[in-house]
Amino acid sequence: MTAPGEPFVLTAREGAVVTLTVNRPDARNALDGATVEALTAAFDAIDGDPGVHCAILTGAGDRAFVAGADIKAMAGLDKVGARVFAERGHRMADLMEELRVPIIAAVNGWALGAGLELALACDFIYAARTAKMGMPEVGLGVIPGFGGTQRLTLRVGVARARELIYAGTIIDADEALRIGLCNAVTEPDALMPRVREVAARIAGHAPLAVQSAKQTVTPGTLRGPDEPLAAALAVERDQFAGLFATEDQKEGMRAFVEKRAPGWKGA
Repeated sequence: MTAPGEPFVLTAREGAVVTLTVNRPDARNALDGATVEALTAAFDAIDGDPGVHCAILTGAGDRAFVAGADIKAMAGLDKVGARVFAERGHRMADLMEELRVPIIAAVNGWALGAGLELALACDFIYAARTAKMGMPEVGLGVIPGFGGTQRLTLRVGVARARELIYAGTIIDADEALRIGLCNAVTEPDALMPRVREVAARIAGHAPLAVQSAKQTVTPGTLRGPDEPLAAALAVERDQFAGLFATEDQKEGMRAFVEKRAPGWKGA
């Protein structure tokens, strides 16, 4: 149970990697307004810290990543209140998608509704074999409201997203892997070591190059019918060329030729 005064989001740092843990285990880490605001503030802080090169997002305990939005908190909302809550969720998810550094979701249990939407706003998802994922909102008389209708479609395709959302289906980690919803599945006790290993590998590369890769891949992934492939490829060309004006590009290539480890400056 979250103790009185204990933060809804715990922050731990190891080198250039920050781990954020949604900390409402008594509510299966469900998202209410205060938790959404705490996450938004935590991601804002990461974005403003040049010493952070990668982030991990997970949930407290072993039962849930984030089991969804807090239904008790939502039940009494009217149309205006629901819009405000959705706007908070969209602001958080948009910030995550636009964050300077990659975010890895470590899904350690239930990731339903807003919980899965939170994971989808991360760059990619690793899951424990015991994880369960889905968007069961139609069973509550609503639909996903934190961007899930769009991000799930982009991740798994239109037909699968429709099936999952219309039927409110909850799937296990192996099925999530099969349809491309998550990148890897591990045993529960191996999840965080695996995610930390990958995060450390990302954080060990040239930070400006990783940032540029995220800025390039994301617009291409989210490209809609009004943005042709040529526009996304133009972004890639600009980002590629721009990195040749950085000290890290000179250092990285010089280190390769000299057969030594590079010393990144982030400049």
